[in-house]
Formats: sequence, C-alpha cells, structure tokens
Amino acid sequence: MHNLDELLKTPLENLTYEQALSQLEQIVNALESNENSLDEALAFFERGQELARYCADLLDHTELKVKQILGEELADFTPNS
Repeated sequence: MHNLDELLKTPLENLTYEQALSQLEQIVNALESNENSLDEALAFFERGQELARYCADLLDHTELKVKQILGEELADFTPNS
C-alpha cells in the first residue's frame, strides 16, 4: 500500500484547513504518479473529494464569520497604489 494510508484515516473534523489542503495536494501528487493500484486510486479519489468539500465548507464558514464581524457585505479589496 501507499505511504499516504495513514493520512487517509485522519477524521476530517480533526484537520485544520492547512492540513486538509496539504493532504489534498499529496493525494493529487499520488494520483498523478500512476503508481497506485486501482483500489488505492479509488480510495485516494474518494478522500480527495471529501477533502475538497471540507476545505470549501471551511472557507464558506470563514467568509460568513468575517461578514458577521464586519456587519456588512465584504467589500472588494483594492490595494493602495
């Protein structure tokens, strides 16, 4: 089996955004290497889908929290030139 097996066992709710994104990147690299059995590739794909949804949910939650803190809609950021 691939050395990412242990990462696949970590419950999503125990991961920070950064950890989940790192796992997703490692899974993409593993899938791109074409060194996995069909079963491993399917497990990586399934976990990748879960991680992508989890990261998107965390970002959505964070955006909502920022909006609540600001008490208004997010304004576009325009850096000072």
